[in-house]
Amino acid sequence: MSGLAESLQIAIISSFFGIVISLFLGLLAARNLMPLIVSTPVRGFIALCRSFHPVIIAILFVKAVGFGALAGILTLVFASIGFIAKLFAEAIEEISFKPVEAIRATGASFVSVILYAVMPQVFTRFIGFASYQLDSNLRNSTMVGIVGAGGLGGTLFSAFQRFDYDFVAAILITIIALILVGEFLSNIVRRIF
Repeated sequence: MSGLAESLQIAIISSFFGIVISLFLGLLAARNLMPLIVSTPVRGFIALCRSFHPVIIAILFVKAVGFGALAGILTLVFASIGFIAKLFAEAIEEISFKPVEAIRATGASFVSVILYAVMPQVFTRFIGFASYQLDSNLRNSTMVGIVGAGGLGGTLFSAFQRFDYDFVAAILITIIALILVGEFLSNIVRRIF
């Protein structure tokens, strides 16, 4: 149960920070809102975040900060940025520019343009991306635990080493149940928004 609770904490915390950071990076990476001097380096950073598998990133963070949940959280924040920021930037690039021009014509600030012209057009897609990322982080939080980054994966790996297959089956059923609960909650969130 402690490994399950730790996996849930890793998934929720990393999803929260990954989504918040991705929101800002997605805005900075959108080529229709930002000049190339801003969007190009941000897009490069987003591509870097997507370049490596979460297990490889987890190994690097375990080496950098040690074994435990912090390495798992940092790993999944990094992975979340690579996925969400890219999709969010592409969603912003597909918006209709008429509301943006209308708000700019009133003399509104850049923040007002983002809040009243851009966000209403992409908010539902962003909620979909965010709920998918939480679901993905629930799965990945167990996977990165195998290399020592906290969560249920460490317990799973040690059960495999002990050849305790009954316990392995119980852990796998728990992971499946966790994913199903996450899917149920994400469907509720999608219906609300």
